[in-house]
Amino acid sequence: MARLDLDFVRNQFPAFAETSLQGQAFFDNAGGSYACKQVIEQLSRYYRETKLQPYGAHPASERAGQEMDFSHAELGRYLGVASEEVHLGPSTSQNTYVLAQAFANRLMPGDEVIVTNQDHEANTGVWRKLAKQGVVVREWCVDAATGSLELSQLKALLSDKTKVVAFPHCSNILGEINPVKEICDIAHAAGAWTVVDGVSYAGHGLPDVQALGTDIYLFSLYKTFGPHLGVMVIRRPLMDYLGNQAHYFNSAHLAKWFVPAGPDHAQVAAASGVIAYLDSVYAHHFSGEAKEQSQAKVRELFRSAEQALLPELLDFCSQDSRVRLLGPATSDQRAATISLQTLNAPPRDISKHLASKGIIAGAGHFYAVRLLEALDVDPDQGVLRLSFVHYTAPAEIQQLITALDECL
Repeated sequence: MARLDLDFVRNQFPAFAETSLQGQAFFDNAGGSYACKQVIEQLSRYYRETKLQPYGAHPASERAGQEMDFSHAELGRYLGVASEEVHLGPSTSQNTYVLAQAFANRLMPGDEVIVTNQDHEANTGVWRKLAKQGVVVREWCVDAATGSLELSQLKALLSDKTKVVAFPHCSNILGEINPVKEICDIAHAAGAWTVVDGVSYAGHGLPDVQALGTDIYLFSLYKTFGPHLGVMVIRRPLMDYLGNQAHYFNSAHLAKWFVPAGPDHAQVAAASGVIAYLDSVYAHHFSGEAKEQSQAKVRELFRSAEQALLPELLDFCSQDSRVRLLGPATSDQRAATISLQTLNAPPRDISKHLASKGIIAGAGHFYAVRLLEALDVDPDQGVLRLSFVHYTAPAEIQQLITALDECL
């Protein structure tokens, strides 16, 4: 297996050459990653050359539309789905709202929806609101000690009335990666659709949605090195079942069905830059090899780089009596997102102290209030969250541990 060329990777991100950010170690990637140069350049070029209504007769207008279509096609290629199954909305929260409203038109009183209390509120609150119209909402609860979701609990909740099962690919607090394929198989066997929130997973490697077997997959491009857009993949059978949610006269344009507000043209066009970056990583590390396996190889490359850095940080956090580590203490089933309940000072105070030492980290409840309550953590205090991705350097892990030890 090839090793990640960190110098090459970091050269693809202008933030690492930005004078104002020199000496700053970035550990708030779960809140939003740095943007790669391919996205920044495409966004800048769009605003300079094609910032007008797309799909018109003028060559610049035609090009604008072509670049938007190209982003749909490239995202579809990388995710293993058709381009018309890729819907680009303003955010994942907005996308799930539109999705839930689409289901609201199809579900009947007495139909059941299963949600978890491990999710970001975007993938739980919109479904819970359907209770007002008679939908029965059942909660798949985490283990109060570990925060994990047990498959036996899901199986006990399923019935012939279950229509939707919504759950996260990865918790944005625990970092724990859930067995998506297995959960989807269980839900489908009961006749339910599946909705997977991949926001906290996708930054560690865009998944093969086809292989996961889910009906809907959601993630945020601004957490995967791109512009501030939400990606919602809806497989075609479910699209046809839910129907067009946008203007009736756009019914022939399938990628518009679940974006009723209309997309941000420039950001949609720039979204293909994310895939251009991932392809450049593949070309640099696997020159001359068949491109058919590029997605899987890049995912493995990223995960290997993160896994090499996780154990030392996890060891420090799990052994320090001044913090409570939430989620798995080992790296094999988690992403590079670590949340700590700080026992001697509020997390926000620790975050401010870390900032003074050149560490960019987040603190709060991160829209996972229900999970924190289940784990007996005060959401008003929240947690200190330390999140990194493949472009993080080993020296930055050392910088973080040293600063964290001093600040705690």
